Amino acid sequence: MDSHRQVVDRLRSAFCSGMTVPEQFRLTQLSSLLSMMEENEQLILDSLHKDLGKPKFEAIISEVDIVFNELHYAIANLRSWMQPQHVDTNLATKLDGCFVRRQPLGVVLIIAPWNYPLQLVLLPMIGAIAAGNCVVIKPSEVSAATESLVAELIPKYMCQDCYAVVRGGADETKALLENRFDHIFYTGSSVVARSILQAASIHLTPVTLELGGKCPCLIYGRVNVTAAARRLVWAKFFNAGQSCVAPDYVLCSQDTLSALLPALREALKDFYGEDPYTCPDLARIVSHQHWTRLVELLGKSTGKVVVGGDSNQDDKYIAPTVVVDVEESDALMKTEIFGPILPIMTVDSLEKGIDFINQREKPLALYVFSDESPVVNTVLENSSSGGFCANDGIVHMTLPGLPFGGVGASGWGSYHGIWGFETFSHRRACLLRGWAMERFNVLRYPPYRDDNLSWLRWTTSVKSHCRLM
Repeated sequence: MDSHRQVVDRLRSAFCSGMTVPEQFRLTQLSSLLSMMEENEQLILDSLHKDLGKPKFEAIISEVDIVFNELHYAIANLRSWMQPQHVDTNLATKLDGCFVRRQPLGVVLIIAPWNYPLQLVLLPMIGAIAAGNCVVIKPSEVSAATESLVAELIPKYMCQDCYAVVRGGADETKALLENRFDHIFYTGSSVVARSILQAASIHLTPVTLELGGKCPCLIYGRVNVTAAARRLVWAKFFNAGQSCVAPDYVLCSQDTLSALLPALREALKDFYGEDPYTCPDLARIVSHQHWTRLVELLGKSTGKVVVGGDSNQDDKYIAPTVVVDVEESDALMKTEIFGPILPIMTVDSLEKGIDFINQREKPLALYVFSDESPVVNTVLENSSSGGFCANDGIVHMTLPGLPFGGVGASGWGSYHGIWGFETFSHRRACLLRGWAMERFNVLRYPPYRDDNLSWLRWTTSVKSHCRLM
């Protein structure tokens, strides 16, 4: 087996040869990735079920189809993304070619998490391939079945000189990061992100961080409680709550809570039946370690469990759980839950709800449920988050036309669609000039004169150019 350095050197040699730059090569590799998905769908579904107990329905829409859609979108738009972007000029550059050209960065590293072990490795990879890079991917060892499948399939379908899979845990990742990359794309926890940044700083490598945080759901004013409960339950307990964009907690008034709780119970019963443990549509916690963390977190809460609360260690099962009477200092409010536990806090006003959110780190997603447009707009205009979604959860991240990423502690940078292409591209500023206008360059050459300066300022002024236009 090649060492990490040999892998990176092999890919860098391929990149330096220029083989990844042509449009046709990029399209061929994206098409090969599409074939990999089409021809191995059942193997993919099996590995996801083995790792997380993912129902086929959830696996298809969140791991398979989202990758299909991203691939089709990239293939359809690649030519336009690669075109030079011409920019406005002033009088001094009127006859020049002035444009921005997207160039691949080189050899990039993608480190993926375990909760969506296929989607979160392939979606950034699609952007990197479309931008013309060579790619090293590091799947999560926690989702071992999917890691093994990815390591088996990528070399079969993709150019091995340009794309490689590195397996292993924390020690292997640490060793891998000792190599110089041209960009590092990491999805995971903020704790590990700090280690990624330290390693990247040695080589001054730019980094994209897709992190998480406690995504709030603020329910206020008039609202269709039945629909709100169903959408909230779906978004929260999809993949057993192991989503970085899952609603982490709910803020609402006491009156809203009184109406919401029966609707939540009804939605949970409709979705997962009287005994969720026997329901095939509810995923499992990824590992015993993560199961233990969640059970202990729930045990530390001083809130009141009004729905669920039961669990089974052998099956890594935790029932969809709703907790009320939660205080700001509660254990469930101190860390991202990342599991099927939904704490609900009450607030007296919309302003206090917004203040509560703004006093904390900026979340990856912020959800508002309300029939009143002024409420939605007030929250939108007076808050900051990676993404924003009104009257639903998670669905905003499924659109390739929208950038997906965090802000502040929830991440740096974004991807999906053209945004992934941009993340893995260098925007090179280009000015192509001939010799015909040399006689006008006397304005800028020494010996300097005040009248030349006046003319020069006029020819380079944006205001003068706008007035002439």
